[in-house]
Amino acid sequence: MNKSKLNATVTKITEVSPGLSIFRVAPEGWDLSNFIAGQFVVLGLPGSAPRHPVSDPDEETPDPEKLIRRSYSIASSSLEKKYMEFYVTHVRSGEFTPRLFALKEGDPIFLSSKGAGVFHVNEAPDDVNLLLLATGTGLAPHISVIRSIFMCGSERKFAIIHGAAHSWDLGYRDELETLSAKCPDFSYLPTISRPQQENNHWQGETGYVQDIWNSGLVTKAWGFEPTPEDTHVFLCGNPGMVEGMIETLIKDGFKEHSRKNPGQIHSEKWW
Repeated sequence: MNKSKLNATVTKITEVSPGLSIFRVAPEGWDLSNFIAGQFVVLGLPGSAPRHPVSDPDEETPDPEKLIRRSYSIASSSLEKKYMEFYVTHVRSGEFTPRLFALKEGDPIFLSSKGAGVFHVNEAPDDVNLLLLATGTGLAPHISVIRSIFMCGSERKFAIIHGAAHSWDLGYRDELETLSAKCPDFSYLPTISRPQQENNHWQGETGYVQDIWNSGLVTKAWGFEPTPEDTHVFLCGNPGMVEGMIETLIKDGFKEHSRKNPGQIHSEKWW
């Protein structure tokens, strides 16, 4: 394949846990375009690229000359101009991620030039509180939001509720715990669904993202109950979580958002 199509380089790979990694990708010979926190871009690798050794074999042999492309939310700040960051799960039976996880730092990759999508922070007024809920790698766009617009000491309240199976699957945990400890206007509320499998006793919340909302922990953290008048909610991840939270939030008076009919619930379902 024409190597010129691979217009970027993987500059850093951080393993969060087996099959869960953070990739930094830098453009080669061109400048990153502006994007809005919450948007996505496309990564690509040729069909000829090798698969990770623990992956399942391809169901069908791909065209070796054709790029396999997948969209990924950007986790890095919209102010960062040297690289983009992505939080990715290795799907062993997939077509793209087995090739992505076979890469090493310094390897070439395709990166699209412009951010896309309407699941982004500019869809909410800039004076409302933001409640960001995610499962798994659905955390990525929320990380971009915090890195892009959060300022410690602001009048707005921010909170991230992140659900994962295990404590070791809570990506960006150190960063978020540090921010939460330093800034009273930011709350980080992680929860795990399989505490019985922990090697060490988990001291945090257990259950699902919906349980954290229903327990009133956000109200306790903020000192007041979030309402449609003062808070917008962003949901990203497992469709079951997203659909369940939408149903719950509507009962609490929130409304799904669209550009034609503005509301306070913004959602993005993954897989």
